[in-house]
Amino acid sequence: MKPGAADGHHNIPLSEATRVWARIAALSFGGPAGQIAVMHRLLVEEKRWIGEERFLHALNYCMLLPGPEAQQLAIYIGWLLHRTKGGLIAGILFVLPGFLAILGLSYIYVLLGHAPLIEGLFFGLKAAVLAIVMQAVVRVGSRALKNNVMRGIAAAAFVAIFFLGAPFPLIVLAAGLAGFIGGRSGLAAFQGGGGHGPAGGDVVHDRDTALGEQLPDHARPHPGWSLRISAVLLLLWLGPVLALFLTLGPDNVFTHIASFFSQMAVVTFGGAYAVLAYVAQEAVGSFGWLRPGEMLDGLGMAETTPGPLIMVTQFVGFLAAFRDSGVLHPLLAATLGAILTTWVTFVPCFLWIFAGAPFIERLRGNPALSGALKAITAAVVGVILNLAIWFAIHTLFGKVQRIGGVDLPLLSSVNIPALLLSIGAMVAMFRFRIGVLSVLAACAALGAAYILIA
Repeated sequence: MKPGAADGHHNIPLSEATRVWARIAALSFGGPAGQIAVMHRLLVEEKRWIGEERFLHALNYCMLLPGPEAQQLAIYIGWLLHRTKGGLIAGILFVLPGFLAILGLSYIYVLLGHAPLIEGLFFGLKAAVLAIVMQAVVRVGSRALKNNVMRGIAAAAFVAIFFLGAPFPLIVLAAGLAGFIGGRSGLAAFQGGGGHGPAGGDVVHDRDTALGEQLPDHARPHPGWSLRISAVLLLLWLGPVLALFLTLGPDNVFTHIASFFSQMAVVTFGGAYAVLAYVAQEAVGSFGWLRPGEMLDGLGMAETTPGPLIMVTQFVGFLAAFRDSGVLHPLLAATLGAILTTWVTFVPCFLWIFAGAPFIERLRGNPALSGALKAITAAVVGVILNLAIWFAIHTLFGKVQRIGGVDLPLLSSVNIPALLLSIGAMVAMFRFRIGVLSVLAACAALGAAYILIA
């Protein structure tokens, strides 16, 4: 084993790193847990470019940020190894395959979506997605709800969003504030953190890796560089938003897309499943860009393609522009809507990393921030449970009635084939531990067979 660098320098060519980041992007299925596991296996265990301690410290920092933590972790490590250029390559490659795949599937969806085969495939995918979201409730809940305080926060978040219609950003802020105060006060319930950390295997220490234990010179705090890079990224992010507002007006669909998903980029703590509840609430209920079943179709696309699950927002932007294209051809408008949505969703991720990563040593072991993260993660469990119920109502029942401000299903409208397929998917995942991609493929095939026969 080669000794690690003593001064933070290494001999890893950027070309080799680019090939590794492309490999990671092609294998980035399974949500953040799977994506982070792939990065850990390749970067820590196989390549030994960085060590366990540095990997987990970077992950903890990314968990404190809004947005997809797996992509932000890729940006962070790419920047750590090869400066700004390395971070840009890692971050762009992480989302590019998923963007192209979902764009292609979106074309098929709007052009052939009513063909029996395509309709059947998405019918089956919806049942599998419902099982996947239920698995996320269990997985995140088992990690986050370690005591009664955390369970209380999760219950309060569920009541707030399901019965009271509280906005997702407000729930995140309230939970974060409670956790910050609890952690700073030293309360035992708020100690520790959460995350999708790797487990098992021999520990690869920083001293035994290519980067070594010391920070590279460019990774040390430099306020001047941080201000310059922040200004550039803010202009790239918010410049198009302002330009659309000034040229097309506040009521244009592209202006709505740019402003809404820019807002989402700031408040999307807790991972993709939590964000989906917020997006569904606004995109379906407030803007009317798509129907509830179509939100499930989009999530099915994101689950079956590489990249962050939050790429489902690209499908939302695609449909929004497709249905309100104005003077543009609908497919051209839809393509521009997908590009715009992806741009304002992911450019902020580069901002959070490039501006803040050099200062993360100040966050190590900070009890207040750790408590805030733990409380937000607990609240996210309640939000994901709300999402699971919302999906179930709109997947398994043909009619929904609103009573007392709450959507409730009409029991007589239950869709028996969808119910049986969802139960089968849950049994496969919970009882037999069958992988997500296998369950998605099986449900899609069964759904297609059912529609074609029926």
